[in-house]
This record gives sequence, structure tokens and C-alpha cells, in this order.
Amino acid sequence: MSTEALEKMLAKGMDNALLRFGLGKGYLDAGDVARAAEHFQRCVQFDPQYSAAWKLLGQALHKQGSNDDARTAWTQGLAVAEGKGDKQASKEISVFLKRLDKPAR
Repeated sequence: MSTEALEKMLAKGMDNALLRFGLGKGYLDAGDVARAAEHFQRCVQFDPQYSAAWKLLGQALHKQGSNDDARTAWTQGLAVAEGKGDKQASKEISVFLKRLDKPAR
């Protein structure tokens, strides 16, 4: 579903974690990382156990150059993923954190 259609749903009063995740993903894919981060932040407010949202929130923040905020999101996401037994998200987030710690070349 397009971000336009999802925005219409939001405007009609539908607001939940899944809708915000879809909007965040759509904007992230389109390169609008600021709007993506806003929607992912609302998503994890609705559902703090949404490990995929934490992962993509960290990506959006990292692409904005907010590395400290990205680290915070990924650290939270890693804790959530490990707590839920979400091994794939845990592995991916661990890789992102390791890359963040690598010195720039």
C-alpha cells in the first residue's frame, strides 16, 4: 500500500503500530528518513515490543547522522528481539551496532 493511502487512513483517525510501521517503511524506502523516523518512533510508542520497528528506527536515525540516537534505538531493539527470541532481528541489529562502532576509513 502506498504512503499516500496510509496517510489517508491516518487522517481518518486510524492510528496504530502497524499503520505507523507501514508509513515509516514507505518513507524510509523513499529516502525521507526524517518522516520515517517520526513514524517508527510513534510505532514503538504504540508497541514497545515491535523489534522490526526498533531496527528500522535505528536505520532512519543513522541515515540522518544521529548515530547516538540510532545506537539507543538499536540497543533497545536488541533487548526486545532477544527477549522475544527474534533471532533474525537480533542478528541484524547486532551487525548494525558493530558497524556503528567501526572507525570510519
